[in-house]
Amino acid sequence: MLVSSDVWKRLFPASSSGGGGGGGGAGKKGLLSSGSLFNNYNNNNIRNRRRSNTTIMDQLLVKLNPMRLCAGLKVLGYFMVVLVVAIIGISYYAVVVITWGPRLLDGGANSFFSFLILVLFHFLLVLLTWCYLMVVLRDPGSVPENWKLVSLGDIEEGNTAAVPSSDPQNLAPTVASLDGVELESAVRYCNTCRNGKPPRCHHCSICQRCVLKMDHHCIWVVNCVGAQNYKFFLLFVFYTFLETMLDTLALLPSFINFFEQAKHRSSSPADLAVTFLAFVLNLAFALSLLCFVVMHTSLLLGNTTSVEVHEKKRTTRWKYDLGRKRNFEQVFGTKKLFWFFPLFSGDDLKNIPALHGLEFPICSDTGVDCHCDAIEYRSISSYDAMISHGTSSVLTPLYPQQ
Repeated sequence: MLVSSDVWKRLFPASSSGGGGGGGGAGKKGLLSSGSLFNNYNNNNIRNRRRSNTTIMDQLLVKLNPMRLCAGLKVLGYFMVVLVVAIIGISYYAVVVITWGPRLLDGGANSFFSFLILVLFHFLLVLLTWCYLMVVLRDPGSVPENWKLVSLGDIEEGNTAAVPSSDPQNLAPTVASLDGVELESAVRYCNTCRNGKPPRCHHCSICQRCVLKMDHHCIWVVNCVGAQNYKFFLLFVFYTFLETMLDTLALLPSFINFFEQAKHRSSSPADLAVTFLAFVLNLAFALSLLCFVVMHTSLLLGNTTSVEVHEKKRTTRWKYDLGRKRNFEQVFGTKKLFWFFPLFSGDDLKNIPALHGLEFPICSDTGVDCHCDAIEYRSISSYDAMISHGTSSVLTPLYPQQ
């Protein structure tokens, strides 16, 4: 018994504090305390393992940053450009070379109808190609270096000094006022570009820069769609929809006779395959582009971008909504002759600052009537001077006519 008690005391020192009958109770307490120590040890091990696993996951997330993976979309974009050229080539061969070109030699009404189809086909092809190149090559709009908000009072006083973009504290939100009408002008700051962000400006993770009035990054054009090329993008989508619809209707008779021609082998297998493929591709693109045309038409008439849709839902009245006519002119300009071409008139570029992407007319939510007939465009006379000094303003309000 002495040997066993000594061993018990050595194993559980807490039992040495009691004697006799209390030794058993003390031994049980010592056993409980040792068990708690064992549980604490296990808990600490579990916590340490969780922390180590969390650290490993954080390191993996840093290495596999989704934003870095976005850069791979640029490579995909160049492939999409090749795909666009290939689709145009297939459609051209099917419509012009195989189907309607040979019918020009038939004579009579058939030749005249073929001539009209080919003229319309080439006309739309030239327009969509022109618009496509403009979207691809045109800069959507970049934020000038050391950009800051310049209020109307500073412009009238000639104070256009820029604030260094490395100091975000100087980019505090300000509110300009004119005739008792507040002009909201919240200024944001981009930590990635280390520069101020004008209204409606957003950072593109693929282009790695801030884009003025960014709508979205389109992999089909390997470029962002912003303030300065949004019109070109809309025209490209519209003319491509018309072209694909024309190709679908022009190839429909050949597609209906496809199986009969394949059975009797009246045409070469290659021509039949190209015609079938061109019809299916054009039909698929026509249906998908119809959805895009409807969606962007709705955004255009509401003076909203794809990025701003959720923001607009949180407001009772969208501050950039000036009425359908003015909203349309904010993108296409006021000169009707230039609406159908990827061009802007000099007067529109001078009188509509929204086309540059830095200044946007707004309607106040403080009871100001913002109907189209009560609003006029106002250009800032010192705008060009500010550009020459390396600074820029951001806000050109639409004032109610007095």
